[in-house]
Amino acid sequence: MTSNVPTFKPRLTGKEVAEKIFRNQLFFPIAALFLLVIFNLITDPGFFKVTLEPNSAGNLVLSGNLITMIDYASELVILAIGMTLVTSASGGQDISVGATIAIAGSTVLRIVKTQSPNISNGKFAGMIIASFLLCVLVSALFGAFNGALVAFFKIQPMVATLILFTAGRSIAAWINNNDNISINDKRFSYFGNFIPGIAVPTPVFITILCLIVIAIVLKVTNLRLYSQAVGINASSSRLNGINPKMIKLLTFVILGVCVAVCGFIKVSRTSSITYSVIANNIEMDAILAVALGGNNLGGGKFNLTSSVIGAYVIQFLTTTLYKFKEIDSSSISAYKAAVVILLIIISSPFVRKFFEDRKNRREAAKAEALAGKESA
Repeated sequence: MTSNVPTFKPRLTGKEVAEKIFRNQLFFPIAALFLLVIFNLITDPGFFKVTLEPNSAGNLVLSGNLITMIDYASELVILAIGMTLVTSASGGQDISVGATIAIAGSTVLRIVKTQSPNISNGKFAGMIIASFLLCVLVSALFGAFNGALVAFFKIQPMVATLILFTAGRSIAAWINNNDNISINDKRFSYFGNFIPGIAVPTPVFITILCLIVIAIVLKVTNLRLYSQAVGINASSSRLNGINPKMIKLLTFVILGVCVAVCGFIKVSRTSSITYSVIANNIEMDAILAVALGGNNLGGGKFNLTSSVIGAYVIQFLTTTLYKFKEIDSSSISAYKAAVVILLIIISSPFVRKFFEDRKNRREAAKAEALAGKESA
């Protein structure tokens, strides 16, 4: 017979609850975001003011520091998705994403610039879809190239992606014969700015869509499990029927798709491209977002939500630094690097393990002392 007596779990003490929260991977990125919010509220109470104002096209749109931050974090959030998967499976990072964004954006502009004058209003959407799909294909192929070097030739990811990091922007310029492409059709700018009649920036909706898609993929497939297994121990995962090479290749292809979306947004923002400047240093911000989220840069278990929050923290910090006029714009990267390094060190698994070991030693010492008193 089964007992009907209810079982009660002991209530956690305040200290135990605090320790449980502290050990959660989301704690540090959320805490960093909270500190930035408090800092900005203190230094500028109007920092989070959001207003509805007409933009340059005369459409009413939401404006303010908060909207700018969420808008311009879009590309970084999308990149953080792919970078997290690559880091988990390969134990390394792709430093070529900025250059590949230039390639993706140049591909889009080549199609739009060539076809736009001959396209009627009714076929404009079809042209945009076609240019985007070609952009995705090109970026996915370059992602597969990086993935093949890592998976099949066993080249360390940063070294493998150094090839495109060096040559990518030259390839982007070659696609358009090194011409400074500019699109005059205002409709093309809708994807990187605002759609008339909608007050929220379009990249925000694109980011939400990407997050929904990757959440569904991780939910209905074994991609999360397989990438983590490969990152932890590729040999053991092979013995369990997982193909480590294909998993690594797949994660790089997914990152390539994320890069394509970012490239499309980037060129749509300005309806043009500057090959040497577009997405400059964005690969560093994407890697920092993954690290700030508390993910192990050596591969293995990951938390995608923490990487996304980390991306918003990076952009929030950038927006905050740009607000101070006394800080030279050329020095912002140095200030940002110093703050981010501090945050990453605090949230790193090493520091977590250090405090966990110290806690275990204290508890062991207390237990030993208690046992000594009882025996006496």
